[in-house]
Amino acid sequence: MRISTFWEFMAHEFGSGYSKVLARDLVMAEVGDRTAVEALDAGIDPKHVWFAICKAQEIPQERWWGPDREPKS
Repeated sequence: MRISTFWEFMAHEFGSGYSKVLARDLVMAEVGDRTAVEALDAGIDPKHVWFAICKAQEIPQERWWGPDREPKS
């Protein structure tokens, strides 16, 4: 996943304003007790960061793959 796709998914799921707040403020153990912004800056795969946010925010798994997308087999 590209970082631009990560931000598209964030805006689609949480809205453009709240997605930035969430990425800056939500600390997740799954990415080393970092926020999404810190994790991305540290070079963690954007897909891993996105999945960590989905888990932390209890997003239904069918929405983890973004708008109108299915998981790749």
